[in-house]
Amino acid sequence: MPSKQEQAPPPTTETAAPSTTTYGITRRSLLSGAAAGAVASVLPASALAATRKIPLTRSEERVVVIGSGFGGGISALRLAQAGIPVLVLERGRWWKSGPNAETFPHATIPDKRDLFYSIWPEKNHKRVGISPYVGLLEPVRGKNITAICPAGVGGGSLVYQGMTVQPSEDVFSQWFPAGVDYQEMDEVYYRRVTAMLHAQTAPDALINSSQYRAARKFAANVQAAGYSLTKIPMPIDWNYALAELRGEMKQSYTNGDCALGVNNGGKFSVDVTYIEQALATGLVRVEAQHNVTSLLRAANGHWEIHVSRTNARGTVLEHKIITTPTLILAAGSINTTRLLVSAAARGDITDLPDGLGKGYGTNGDQIYLWRNPDSALASPQGGPVIYGSYDWSSPTRLANTVIQASIPPGSRFIGNTLTSSVLLPGAAALSRSAKMHATMLVGFGVSNGRGHFEYNAAKDRTDLIWPANGDAEIAKCIHERVLKIAGEGSKVINTNKIVNSTWHSLGGACIDVVCDLEGRVKGQRGLYVLDGALMPGTTCAANPSMTIAAMVERALDRIVRDDIGTII
Repeated sequence: MPSKQEQAPPPTTETAAPSTTTYGITRRSLLSGAAAGAVASVLPASALAATRKIPLTRSEERVVVIGSGFGGGISALRLAQAGIPVLVLERGRWWKSGPNAETFPHATIPDKRDLFYSIWPEKNHKRVGISPYVGLLEPVRGKNITAICPAGVGGGSLVYQGMTVQPSEDVFSQWFPAGVDYQEMDEVYYRRVTAMLHAQTAPDALINSSQYRAARKFAANVQAAGYSLTKIPMPIDWNYALAELRGEMKQSYTNGDCALGVNNGGKFSVDVTYIEQALATGLVRVEAQHNVTSLLRAANGHWEIHVSRTNARGTVLEHKIITTPTLILAAGSINTTRLLVSAAARGDITDLPDGLGKGYGTNGDQIYLWRNPDSALASPQGGPVIYGSYDWSSPTRLANTVIQASIPPGSRFIGNTLTSSVLLPGAAALSRSAKMHATMLVGFGVSNGRGHFEYNAAKDRTDLIWPANGDAEIAKCIHERVLKIAGEGSKVINTNKIVNSTWHSLGGACIDVVCDLEGRVKGQRGLYVLDGALMPGTTCAANPSMTIAAMVERALDRIVRDDIGTII
């Protein structure tokens, strides 16, 4: 349908709690969000100008997908391959990489590209703060938890370490519904994802180089502690890292400067796999810098999506109202769930399942600094991840995984800056002793702890609520293993004890509770959840990306078979 423009009030806008401060940025103020008002108070009146008239465009689409990470990318590709046109909406920007590129921020230089503009307060459709930008990460502060949410075409695959880990059948079967056949997942969908991402382990020629001493130290300590050691499959063309060793391109992998994206390329993220193939069909459009603010069900039963198109600073340039009979939510666990909970609370979508907003889990994330005088932990540290240790069958411990990840040289992680407080809280402790070297250990695993989402009517937003010590049991299991792996002469700092955080939000619209086994929201024709929100609060002691992707691949096979021509 041709679009039409008109002047109209903006749709209801939901924004995260302001999480910022003035020029004296500190860890606590960033994570508390208490200083948002202070920012506005010191800015000139011109920054708080009168409301601008913003054009409103209306359009209709066959299928709309919100989010362009694993869930969104897979959905767009598989529907397009079935002949269905798809519009993908992404709040972030494109991040094009390649040899010697400078697209992504470096982990050694504070940069506006680090953080998404929602950390700054919004006044009259503009973000008010110090260089707001459509950056990579949005820290979402909930009660007792800070969740890190990615932004950008490719979603979390842009910044995740890339561990492509398949959980064991025993652990998977404990948490996922019986109707999801693990044998089929193993033989079809996990293998399909592995092939799409070109997942492979690092070659020995790389591991044996001086840059990967920390990885070798970790491996030796794991084995000395009596634990299993595994090379972790990664969605990386390791020839890029080998080329760095030969001096053929700037360092990205071999100095660990890949915590905020890999400038040199060679990483098979969603934007260069699923999204690229989807665009090649000619049936998919990706609209970047399109922030979905609210959803509702129209009188004709179709879905109405309210969108703000922004510039790179987060300033709203255009409002859009897009209607569609088929809406796929793939904005990530936090943002998918917030959109639905807010819509239910406002009455914009009625009769949503009672379990909506419940079942939220952190995947048991525990992020450690491992300090040791051994020079093997000195810089540079090649990355991102080489080895891990699985503890999935202990009769006395919850299933968990521990991996070693690189810390970039001269890093701002080692300091009290805005970005370090988000990425690795507590890292300032490293600077206290020049005799101690350090690397990062990350544990994650099965946890019974669950949070939920609550709508705050006074602020017209949905907040994340996490129980105090919600991951205490899995944290204890991981801590015991970390201590044994670190060994004598080491000190470990659990950064979750300083600021409890997770990069792996899961659940909120859980499978077999809110959605059926293929992500169809119960009682809501044409509405799907196909991202981490669908997971049952855990991905079974494995990094979530592999299982999310495999579950969405499974769902799309069935949606294409059963829903095209009826619902779609």
